[in-house]
Amino acid sequence: MKKYMYGAAFCMTALLQAQDKCQNIRINQLQIVGTHNSYAQPADPKVLDLVTPIISGMMQKYNRMMSEEQKAKFKEYHPYGMDLKEGLNYNHPDFTEQLNANLRGLEIDVYYDPEGGRFSHPATYEILKAKGVTDLASFNTTGMDKPGFKVLHMADIDFRTHYPTLKDALTALKTWSDQHPDHTPVFMMIEAKDSGFPILENSTKVLPFDKKAYDDLDGEIVKYLGKDKIITPKEVQGKYPTLREAVTHNNWPKLNDSKGKFIFMLLPGSAGTLSSKNNPYLIGGSLKERVMFLNSEPDDSFAGFILRDNAIVRQKEIQNLVKQGFMVRTRSDIETYEAKTNDFTRSKAASSSGAQVISTDFFRPGNTYGTPYFVQPPQGKDYLNNPLNSSCK
Repeated sequence: MKKYMYGAAFCMTALLQAQDKCQNIRINQLQIVGTHNSYAQPADPKVLDLVTPIISGMMQKYNRMMSEEQKAKFKEYHPYGMDLKEGLNYNHPDFTEQLNANLRGLEIDVYYDPEGGRFSHPATYEILKAKGVTDLASFNTTGMDKPGFKVLHMADIDFRTHYPTLKDALTALKTWSDQHPDHTPVFMMIEAKDSGFPILENSTKVLPFDKKAYDDLDGEIVKYLGKDKIITPKEVQGKYPTLREAVTHNNWPKLNDSKGKFIFMLLPGSAGTLSSKNNPYLIGGSLKERVMFLNSEPDDSFAGFILRDNAIVRQKEIQNLVKQGFMVRTRSDIETYEAKTNDFTRSKAASSSGAQVISTDFFRPGNTYGTPYFVQPPQGKDYLNNPLNSSCK
């Protein structure tokens, strides 16, 4: 009888410990699936026919000029080359449908447009219209003529979008979040696009992101989403002297305190050529007064979020970064190759790497290539099953 009571007490203790673990799990122990270029609608094929030969010629010339080190870096981020048509061969629904499908990572590319109207008349459409082409895909220009950040992938080329303005995108997110107040935190990738493709006559001039632009960007996020819905670097840093120290001491907020919120990660502009240490988003080398976590390297004092897209090449490195406490984004497919070839190698590498945010272009059956490839978003408590952390089931 005593043996039975001892066993029952042991089981009850284990159950209470498991429940406590669930209550104390932190957001860096999650693993979620999100989409890449989440806002995008397909580019008009006639636009791609117009620009692909020009871009291909430019890439061939650029490749001849690259050093071996630059070629290696390019291959890591573009392991299958860079075919524009193939790379854009995906089709996302709006944010509401993605979030309802349990995606908890979204990516938004933003362009600075303080006067308004900068992206209202894409050069490719103007050229094609001048040639008599009339059946171009519809292009939503609502709010494009007003000052504010615009949402699109490539100026003049891949500009069709569910949300022409950042205001539209944030409003959609807030509406959904308010309707689902207990949702798992949503990881938002924001890419500040500060370079265009001046390959055509009258190509749109893309503006750089200086401190003023970033101030405005933070302001717009807070205005339309609400500061109470945002997990900020200041909150994570707490009493630690640097964000890096806070992160490596596991000072990320608990999941229970993060429900109904968003965490913003700022991706590099300038095609990733600008060191984050020199990014004007930093204020005195810190993110304490900012809304977003900045893409960083592990030794940066402001390190918290790290981008490592190639999970095959960087798997062990990602595992080590996650164990140290950093938040990592990687990709399960790159430029649609995996969907085309039905290859799950990269998806499995991304999952087993422990990266908290895994981005895909294919989160549901029925991809644009007709193969079975898609990446299943976590369901329910599966968000907690990060392979490098203790699971809470």
